Amino acid sequence: MEFFGIQFAPLRVPLKRRLQTLAAAGWICILAFGGCISWLFTIYLILFTEWIRYFMFIYLAWIYYDRNTCSEGGRGQRWTSWNRNSVWWKHFCDYFPLKLVKTVDLDPSKNYLFCSFPHGILATGAFGVFATEGIGFSKLFPNLVPRIVTLRQHFMVPFFREFTYGLGACDSGRDSIEWLLKNPKKLSNPNELNNAVILVVGGAAESLRCRLSQYNIILSKRKGFIRVALKTGAPLVPVFSFGETDLYDQIKGNENSLLYKSQEAFRKLTGLSPVLLVGRGFFQYTFGLVPQRKPVTVVVGKPMEVPKILEPTNEQIDEYHAKFKSKLIELFETEKYKYLTNPQNAKLVIE
Repeated sequence: MEFFGIQFAPLRVPLKRRLQTLAAAGWICILAFGGCISWLFTIYLILFTEWIRYFMFIYLAWIYYDRNTCSEGGRGQRWTSWNRNSVWWKHFCDYFPLKLVKTVDLDPSKNYLFCSFPHGILATGAFGVFATEGIGFSKLFPNLVPRIVTLRQHFMVPFFREFTYGLGACDSGRDSIEWLLKNPKKLSNPNELNNAVILVVGGAAESLRCRLSQYNIILSKRKGFIRVALKTGAPLVPVFSFGETDLYDQIKGNENSLLYKSQEAFRKLTGLSPVLLVGRGFFQYTFGLVPQRKPVTVVVGKPMEVPKILEPTNEQIDEYHAKFKSKLIELFETEKYKYLTNPQNAKLVIE
């Protein structure tokens, strides 16, 4: 039903679909407002409560004491299973729906660096299939622990940090990724399973360049992950999320506009991209923050083995960067005919 140019959802929608939409709406609200609300709630508890404030002081002291956990393997599985296995994430993944596809079996005796593209607006596909068990990562890749990495500042926000830790997330800094790829996980991983570290290479900068149904990725200048892989000897696994860029459009300006320059300045200052999302609403399809209900298929490609070189040279980094770029292009060109509705017009643009 359309009214004043707004397309409304039907009144009679199965409860299952309503729950899926609610899960997707809850997810974007947590990402968009969770940090701010957490800080406001913390300030309120400290300034306007009589007894709880003292517990908050203890909690803040704990955050300081615990500040390096995100760089040293994160929380163990017994602390993350409650969040990752929540039925809520099953509804979230079914909303689009998300799908996880592996092209080859992975040797569970190794650590891997999954390099995921594109970032899109919010890396929704990578989040759903790797940060949760909504699709069943552990069944498809047994004996591997997925560790999606994100900005360190997320682990400094009271309350919100517990949600982030509960997903098995870790700091995206170089030292943190190296720790995950070369250390025995005695504390964070009592079963000593190996890690699949998920890095969305394009990061926040790529989200500002995201265009609806286009695949523009940032890779040419991103070589730090190659250095980390060479230093640890961890295989590089190309990962591509087909349909990621169909979920959101954004209000955008060209690179010379005041809007874009302001967004870039904010990103460089905070590490976060202030994207002006254009999605859908809970009861209508025309505008809002909820992602569009479009399928996303995350394809995990064949690992690219690399030698272990403690001090790789720039020439060696460039060599393996070129090899990885070739593998990623091959994955995109091979798999796009299976998962895109208009594959002949889909081009991978690499910056």
